[in-house]
Amino acid sequence: VQLQASGGGLVQFGGSLRLSCAASGSIFSINAMGWYRQAPGKQRELVATVASSDITNYADSVKGRFTISRDNAKNTVYLQMNSLKPEDTAVYFCNAVIKAYSYSHYGNYWGRGTLVTVSS
Repeated sequence: VQLQASGGGLVQFGGSLRLSCAASGSIFSINAMGWYRQAPGKQRELVATVASSDITNYADSVKGRFTISRDNAKNTVYLQMNSLKPEDTAVYFCNAVIKAYSYSHYGNYWGRGTLVTVSS
């Protein structure tokens, strides 16, 4: 099972970006999916998650600006980021809780990360 993230880049203050993360491989079922970020010199932090029931959860710092969604047919999670601020600059990692056919339990999988840079 692999997670491949895309969509990062350089954007100006107040701009928008959309991140995508597709899960591939021998997938039986996907539970929660989400996005985390890690800024230079800081710990990785939660940005947003979406459950298999489509219930979402956001960090207070992104509420009202970011929207997480998922396409179960494509095994893909998205993060629409609007009104971006310089403090949103970080490497964004996608995460998914996946049960592969070859395993009896769910595992926690991470993508490699995509860099988002917001200029002031």
